[in-house]
Amino acid sequence: MQFEEIRQKAYAANMQLPQLGLVLFTFGNASEADREKGVFAIKPSGVAYEELTPEKMVVVDFDGNTVDGVLRPSSDTKTHAVLYKHWKAIGGIVHTHSTYATAWAQSQKEIPILGTTHADYNIVNVPCALPMDDEMIKGDYEAQTGFQIIHHFKQHGLDYNEVEMILVGNHAPFTWGKNASRAVHNSAVLEQVAKMAYITLQINPQAPQLKKALIEKHYQRKHGPNSYYGQ
Repeated sequence: MQFEEIRQKAYAANMQLPQLGLVLFTFGNASEADREKGVFAIKPSGVAYEELTPEKMVVVDFDGNTVDGVLRPSSDTKTHAVLYKHWKAIGGIVHTHSTYATAWAQSQKEIPILGTTHADYNIVNVPCALPMDDEMIKGDYEAQTGFQIIHHFKQHGLDYNEVEMILVGNHAPFTWGKNASRAVHNSAVLEQVAKMAYITLQINPQAPQLKKALIEKHYQRKHGPNSYYGQ
């Protein structure tokens, strides 16, 4: 089977989403890129997870054109394509409508960095891009969603290699990473951080942001040049 490796990886990533409780019905998608070939494999549109197979994954180029596959790719394909085309270091993308992360997106609120779990992955609040304007919505909506994410990162001086997640205002979360497996991991972490932040603010609406020393310590011990977390 052509493109077998990325099809297998995209399939495995997609199947993790319902297992982790990150999607309901067909509310999500994952993709895996092959940078050398300039393509990525993504879930087909509207196909239930229990019906998925590696062969059903659709292979698409970075302009959103189908290269191989008999089914229509996910409706979010152009968003993935824009991100792959402009952010050269990523190899996997996940989009879900997971409950807590989506609730924050619908509230148009960043997720504040309140604890060390958050700081293990980000030294900043989880960003939330503003809803796109009417002209963008009327245009190539899914592609514009990708540009909406990229613009937010540029506008706020964020590095997509360091911050691997975003909320799209009134929409839902996107995550990415070096491959689809890492992007799934980031989606699960994002949902957990979103849930914990929500509960924290219910207990104490004035809960303070995590102190800078703890933010730096937890992030650097896992991601810094002298990291010592894990094997």
